[in-house]
Amino acid sequence: MTFTDIGFIGTGIMGKSMLRNLKKAGYTMHCYARHPEKVEDLKKEGVTVHPSIASLARACQCLITIVGFPQDVEEVYFSPQALMDSAAPGTYLVDMTTTSPTLAKRLYDEGKQRGFHVMDAPVTGGDTGARKGTLSILAGGDKEDYDVLQLVFRGMGTNINYMGPAGMGQHAKMANQIMIAGTLSGVCEALSYAKKNGLDTDTLLKAVATGAAGSAQLDAFGEKMLHGDYAPGFFLKHFIKDMKLAVSEADKKGLDLPVLKQVLSEYETLEKEGKGDLGTQALFTYYK
Repeated sequence: MTFTDIGFIGTGIMGKSMLRNLKKAGYTMHCYARHPEKVEDLKKEGVTVHPSIASLARACQCLITIVGFPQDVEEVYFSPQALMDSAAPGTYLVDMTTTSPTLAKRLYDEGKQRGFHVMDAPVTGGDTGARKGTLSILAGGDKEDYDVLQLVFRGMGTNINYMGPAGMGQHAKMANQIMIAGTLSGVCEALSYAKKNGLDTDTLLKAVATGAAGSAQLDAFGEKMLHGDYAPGFFLKHFIKDMKLAVSEADKKGLDLPVLKQVLSEYETLEKEGKGDLGTQALFTYYK
């Protein structure tokens, strides 16, 4: 199947760049936003802005969502006149939000009954990956639907992986976020130690970046931490949501993840201090 019109819901820090990259790839792009003034720039760029989810759904063969929280996913898909009520049978519904595997399976099961092709396809790579079109995409659902969506996915990312049946994309994203939590806390502790002992931290970053301690988190955030740049590429409050989901899924399997729980506790402390809209690198302020 070849898509011409793609609809997008979730034009935030990452979503807007993902939409633009799909437009560059040649698709006719449509979007819906609760606050239309926030997508005036997209409208000027030739994106069709719809007044309702129902209007958007009727215009497109493929609909992509990347919203904030699981409750937002439920609202977009299950509310009256939302996607499940409004899209035509045969439409491809791709949720790229990081949400619970349980909700992903519910979307799949309900969508399948209504004749939709449903995939959970959360992403990793942050705002930089979204802008450059180099996101990693972790897809769960039917393999044949994954194959059909290859060109769409490659309009947004370069590392595209089929993780298994519905919900497995979300499980893969949980594993990704667990890795990030431990790595970020390690970077924060190391830089705190270095500062306390009088090391030139800029030199330290260069010295360790290409060694065994190097990581994508160190590359992306080490310098920002040292210079007090906490502008969000990914909101701290959204990372808390992801970690809570991961803890919940681990608990269901009787799996204790003490490092994840400790990092989650530190982030929750920062959120209580009013730092939820900062980037994940603001964890460094906890150690100050």
